[in-house]
Amino acid sequence: MSFSNAKVLSEEPLENVHAVWTKLVKLNYRDCKGQLRTWESAERTTRPKSSGIDGVGIVAILEGPQGPRIVLQKQYRAPIDKICIEVPAGLIDEGETTEEAAVRELKEETGYVGKASETTPMMFNDPGFCNTNLRMVHVTVDMTLPENLNLQPQLEEDEFIEVFLVPLADLYEECKRFEAEGYAIDARVGTFAEGIEVAKRWKLV
Repeated sequence: MSFSNAKVLSEEPLENVHAVWTKLVKLNYRDCKGQLRTWESAERTTRPKSSGIDGVGIVAILEGPQGPRIVLQKQYRAPIDKICIEVPAGLIDEGETTEEAAVRELKEETGYVGKASETTPMMFNDPGFCNTNLRMVHVTVDMTLPENLNLQPQLEEDEFIEVFLVPLADLYEECKRFEAEGYAIDARVGTFAEGIEVAKRWKLV
């Protein structure tokens, strides 16, 4: 696998009737002063009927002699035509809980087997543009389990993911280094890294 092969070759308009995962909508709303306004929005069409959220992001931190390290991955993203530094993530399936989705996605994308330990409040990725939302799920990974020493990811045919670990203490500096090298930083990774720096600066822990 070579990420250098991935590249956007062309771009063209897409009508809602031909879209598989998303649609564009025009919203008519009343603002805080009672004035009528309109807004253009994108919406996912994949949200399960049994769920109030679209997907999950996964915080998996491995403990060991090297100190705590977070599980990250590189994945080419066509909308930005770049390789993105991300946490494992994915959409929720019908009838699946948030925690079940997180454990499943972690296994499929990285091979790590874990247990959900904490789930965050609902978050919106870009509320000025779309209604996509998610919950971050902290997953505990027991590195004494044989399956976590011999990782077996279960990627789909169109998934190309490179998994790697970064020391938590270095995450912010690593984000800056990745950006300088031409990678895109997923907001979940960047915000998590910045939160660690804020905690350091203000001695919150």
